[in-house]
Amino acid sequence: MNARRSRPLVVVAGLAVAGIIMLAWTQTWFTVHLHAGAAVTARVDADGAAVVPQYTALAIASLALFLAMTIAGRVVRIVLASVEVLLGLGVVVSGISALRDPIAAAKGAVGEVAGVSDLTAVRRVVDTVDVSAWPAVGIAGGVLAVLLGVVVLVVQRSWPGPSRKYGAATGGAAAQARAAAPVERDAVVDWDDLSAGVDPTERAAVDAGDGVEPVVEDEAANGGEAAVAPGEDPVGSKGRRSNDGAEAERGAP
Repeated sequence: MNARRSRPLVVVAGLAVAGIIMLAWTQTWFTVHLHAGAAVTARVDADGAAVVPQYTALAIASLALFLAMTIAGRVVRIVLASVEVLLGLGVVVSGISALRDPIAAAKGAVGEVAGVSDLTAVRRVVDTVDVSAWPAVGIAGGVLAVLLGVVVLVVQRSWPGPSRKYGAATGGAAAQARAAAPVERDAVVDWDDLSAGVDPTERAAVDAGDGVEPVVEDEAANGGEAAVAPGEDPVGSKGRRSNDGAEAERGAP
């Protein structure tokens, strides 16, 4: 089995195991027969929801865990596989504990019918207990969950990691968009600039001047010479007047 096929098969198997545990939780585990006259009914059916209420949480956690394995990296897969082993052990221990003492496990269901809550009183009204095959199914699901967790720990090294190409591309585009976006000046931004050693008035001037053509200074502010951009014809400048004077002297008789 190659790396591309092992991961989907393991994930599907994990989802199936979680479904088995959930199915066992919904079925009748114990049929409790009561003494005559002890309650309004002579038989009580205790399902998995009453006997092992923690099964539903364990099954849902296992389901979410295997779904997360489809996009998890190597380190996260190891953590998830270890958690899956613990979840499977929790299912097995809960099922075995219920089988060891069915009356204690079905105490809540019997107490509702017999009108007692103490375990000793519940034992007095119980005659016999019939055990179905569903506790064994739930325990088997827990064992499979443990085995799947071990399998993931072994084979996950050959699984390909999550693709980072799309994440890197979108991350770079988002960073460029944030860099190109204009900064709205407020008290918080000015305080951050001051904390960084930047004069907020200068930063505001730079932000206000972005995308605006440079303004030519007048002659009075530049010592009588107008500032021009490189390559432009300095009309009205000192250089044009000196050239005009030289041409006039060359043309004079």
